[in-house]
Amino acid sequence: MADATLQGWFAGRLPEGWFTGPPEVHADREEILVVGTLPDPDLGTGADAAARAEARLARIVGFREDTRQQRIRVAEEAERRYGRKVAWGAECGDVRRVFTSLSVPVMTRLRMAERRVLDTLVDAGVARSRSEALAWCVRLVREHEGEWIEQLREALVHVERVRAEGPDPRRSR
Repeated sequence: MADATLQGWFAGRLPEGWFTGPPEVHADREEILVVGTLPDPDLGTGADAAARAEARLARIVGFREDTRQQRIRVAEEAERRYGRKVAWGAECGDVRRVFTSLSVPVMTRLRMAERRVLDTLVDAGVARSRSEALAWCVRLVREHEGEWIEQLREALVHVERVRAEGPDPRRSR
């Protein structure tokens, strides 16, 4: 299911006034992430960066607490409809927080050289476990190769569209 379809459903389902515009919606096989933008708090003129950051974080925390029951109801409805868990987040200015997100186990097979990299990160105190070290490596790739990863995602959207328009291999038997 395309993120655009989910974006439409959430934009239509969420209460008016929660966010300054339509929420950002992303999905993978297990989870749907909904992040909305909150209005910047009015601090008047002369507020420094620390005060602005604290006000933005307080706005996000307040939104999380004030909308908890409604978010749970919407998430349950979406989970029944789409068969995936829903995670929530908000951003205000340059402050972004995701409140509820799955940590999904992923099985991988690594050769000794790759395991040594993870073990080095654990031994150096960068990570507490191989799992945490692998997650750290994935975050590093996302940060440094984000544009390339985005290009791959866009190419995959095209591949999926072409596959959907092509012949059904089950009918050619």
